[in-house]
Amino acid sequence: MTTITNTRTNIKVQCIAVIGKQNNPIYVRNFSTIHSDLKYHYIAHTSCDVIEERVNAGPKTTDAYLGLLYAMEDLAVYGYLTNTRVKFIVVLAVPDAIIKDLDMKIIFYKIHTVYINQVCNPFYNIDGSKSIVSKRFIAAIDSIGRYSDGIEEEKR
Repeated sequence: MTTITNTRTNIKVQCIAVIGKQNNPIYVRNFSTIHSDLKYHYIAHTSCDVIEERVNAGPKTTDAYLGLLYAMEDLAVYGYLTNTRVKFIVVLAVPDAIIKDLDMKIIFYKIHTVYINQVCNPFYNIDGSKSIVSKRFIAAIDSIGRYSDGIEEEKR
């Protein structure tokens, strides 16, 4: 059985973005007090181009985790692509320590699980271009972003 527990690491989530299959922002959440929402919208759209380049240029892989997309100034941008072409973008404050891929995969797995729960809602329009406004989705993303500084997977 696998459980996820919180232990201290250096992951500081600044933004979580969910981008639709037509590259439309479905949800962008800013956890930063330093940068504006506009900056993270720009980063999310720039990340779409990087993801498309990687998918088109690289070999076909079954791993949805794309890893570090790029770094800019004091931020590191990571990406994840679902099999339905929905993109998850996580922006981190660049720490002094190394960020493990396993920690990022756990964060993306949590985001993907929350998104799947949202999509399974019969009242959600999966092909719509509107933003997600579900209180349950927003609360779950907030908990991932606020408490992600210390995620480690433990096997029992």
